[in-house]
Amino acid sequence: MQKLGQSWNSAGIALFARVALRDQPLALPHLSVPDIRWVNWGALRAAGFQGCVFDKDNTLTEPYSLELHPHVKASLEECRRTFDGRLVLYSNSAGLQQFDPDGTEAAALEAALGIPVLRHREKKPAGGSEDMEQHFGCKAEQLVMVGDRYLTDVVFGNRNGMLTVRPAPFTSKGEPKAVLLARAIEESFVGRWQRSGVQPPLHPLAASAAAAAAFLRHPDDWP
Repeated sequence: MQKLGQSWNSAGIALFARVALRDQPLALPHLSVPDIRWVNWGALRAAGFQGCVFDKDNTLTEPYSLELHPHVKASLEECRRTFDGRLVLYSNSAGLQQFDPDGTEAAALEAALGIPVLRHREKKPAGGSEDMEQHFGCKAEQLVMVGDRYLTDVVFGNRNGMLTVRPAPFTSKGEPKAVLLARAIEESFVGRWQRSGVQPPLHPLAASAAAAAAFLRHPDDWP
């Protein structure tokens, strides 16, 4: 079911087409990192952020795995401590009413990874921030969206005013052909826009490139 949920995202494709024509900054993350070890969670909390929303596949685990990737375990635990456990998974399959109406997949992920799965009605990048704001009890602009896909995670986070962090995917092994094709297309477009000087949307808690850079950490400081 997870592969079915991720392989075809007609709303996402349509929205990305509109982004490509009229609103390219929405596809650009505020931070691009090799993986989440490079994120300074303490600096984010000090800047006023109240919680983190994670994609799963190729952000915390390899595709369709139920085990955290070894590179991210310590950093994720540090994130959990820093934000007092205020983090969730936001999946385009588990917890999505269309594909997981009784929450079976969400419960399995929660048991395996120890992170709550947000129940929601629309696939990224469509949908608003109401479910997240209700869960966290704060505005979306006080949340951090972390995910490897420009088409879904970054556009969704930016559309809803979040700070967006894009880690590079761990691997393409096991990804459906539709996901591989979508990834190649979006990476080509985003790379072109970045080279032409397009910048991500301004964020009130990271109003400059220097402010955003403060949310990065050097490998010597990894947990």
